[in-house]
Amino acid sequence: MREASVVLGADLVLDRVDLQVGPGESVALLGANGSGKSTLVRTILGLHPLRSGRVRLFGHDVARRRSVPWGRVGYVPQRVSASSGVPATALEVVRSGLLSGARPFADRGARARRRALEALNAVGLAHRAGDHVQVLSGGQSQRVLIARALVRDPELLVLDEPLAGIDRASREALASILRSLRDQGVTLVTVLHEMGELTEVVERAVVLDDGRIASDGPAVELAAAHGDHGHDAHPHDASRPAHHAPALTTSTNRPGGARP
Repeated sequence: MREASVVLGADLVLDRVDLQVGPGESVALLGANGSGKSTLVRTILGLHPLRSGRVRLFGHDVARRRSVPWGRVGYVPQRVSASSGVPATALEVVRSGLLSGARPFADRGARARRRALEALNAVGLAHRAGDHVQVLSGGQSQRVLIARALVRDPELLVLDEPLAGIDRASREALASILRSLRDQGVTLVTVLHEMGELTEVVERAVVLDDGRIASDGPAVELAAAHGDHGHDAHPHDASRPAHHAPALTTSTNRPGGARP
């Protein structure tokens, strides 16, 4: 993003935000409710139009959706239901992650089934492939959604509040999955209310306040200073140099934010 502003209704939700994420980084977006975290990730994905500024994924402007290599991007939305009310097995939900406008039948066939089973295996749920998602726990449903995003082998994985509404054991299981993905070189951008079980997974913490980036620095410093509640703390301005060839480019209107 660069100088990205978003207006929803009559509200300025993002105000000239600048952000750059390099390949292989694990970044947490922290902030109070209403700070703009979820709007930011949806803007990254081209789901909210910009009032001004620009967003580029892998060097491509998201406003030109057909030019963006969406197959390199995985998205795990806030959990409501893995099936959105439609009866489906875990395997069917994960296979749906292969679909796109250009490939309306990509979820069919032996190869699609194999890829879906591999994705479920990666989140420890291959043995539940034939179960309807309605019978899965909240944590298991969240892992199915992650598998749906992973089935395309993304280089960038964007997760919106993946720890919300699940028990501690499930949060720890998710942390293990995300740690493994980070170690494999997958770029992670995760919206969090607090770092919690992901403290050791997240390398960089970006704190939003009223639609602006208030601080951007090493997550370990924020966790140590504020007991894993960086979003409630007074922000610091420790900027972190961006990697070359960013997966994501955005902008901040405050000193200390990394500029592309």
